[in-house]
Amino acid sequence: MIDQIRSLLSRNGTLPFPIETLSDQDNLYDAGMTSFASVQVMLAIEDEFDIEFPEDKLTRRTFASLANIADAVSELTEQAA
Repeated sequence: MIDQIRSLLSRNGTLPFPIETLSDQDNLYDAGMTSFASVQVMLAIEDEFDIEFPEDKLTRRTFASLANIADAVSELTEQAA
């Protein structure tokens, strides 16, 4: 799932850095992701996986790394099934 998220973010083009250069645990905010970009990332992921992030998942921590995003997406897709 992380590879799918990485590919989506690479195609999306909203991040100010090449996502391919970061590890799954690297902090995306430290790499330069802005609040605006995190919203764009969230919307792209919701569209891609047909999910909606609940309010309790709309935190900086959820979107801080690819691993955190993948964990949240995994949890939300399991709940939807």
